[in-house]
Amino acid sequence: MYNLNICHLYPDVLNLYGDRGNIIALSKRAEWRGIAVKIDNVTLGDSFTPENFDIVFLGGGQDYEQEIIQDDLITNKGSSIKDAIENWKVFLCICGGYQILGKYYRTGDGKDIEFLGALDLWTIGGYKRMIGNIVIECDFLKNRHSDGMVVGFENHSGRTYLGPGVKPMGSVVKGYGNNGEDSCEGAVYKNVYCSYMHGSLLPKNPSLADHLIELALKRKYKDFESLKPLDDSLEELARKSAISRFIRKY
Repeated sequence: MYNLNICHLYPDVLNLYGDRGNIIALSKRAEWRGIAVKIDNVTLGDSFTPENFDIVFLGGGQDYEQEIIQDDLITNKGSSIKDAIENWKVFLCICGGYQILGKYYRTGDGKDIEFLGALDLWTIGGYKRMIGNIVIECDFLKNRHSDGMVVGFENHSGRTYLGPGVKPMGSVVKGYGNNGEDSCEGAVYKNVYCSYMHGSLLPKNPSLADHLIELALKRKYKDFESLKPLDDSLEELARKSAISRFIRKY
């Protein structure tokens, strides 16, 4: 029997717009297939041992919450998180959790705040909030019997830019994305997936949830091939209905 160990980093600090729903979606979609799931909450002052986990989730937070975890993330857990990322551990990071994996955040007055530096990306603070429903197209999902369309909700003033070693998660069909300029949303590096999409992201997009579960199981079990399909008819109706409202075609 397969099993998954999921780490929820800073669940008591980083949990905007119901980001915990991503943990619930991962857990339930695994359990519905007979895969045992264990969830551990790891927060301020706790040690982070990558070997204990198959998937790591880091949710969203405003500047205030990011300041709360900044020292603990960089000083206490930073080295282990970087090692886990380089060793292809599966991560999902949303909004503030996405930003803080990058090199720095530049404030409106030009001050650079050091972040973890695990990914080659950086964020520039802005005065205009990029807020609203968003739809993107993800090529890596199109081979999952899916159209590759992912829907969510964004609310951020930071504009994130990707270095050459990081790819966007998808191209923007509707919304702002990383910075409102280059039509890119999110970031992918090895098995790390980052996005500005709340909503929660994974309950709205079951194919993306399954993609992360499959990556984790393939990394853990040599004999694992693929997930058995679920009846996602209701989930797909909800997803397609949301997309059709936002882009007026589907």
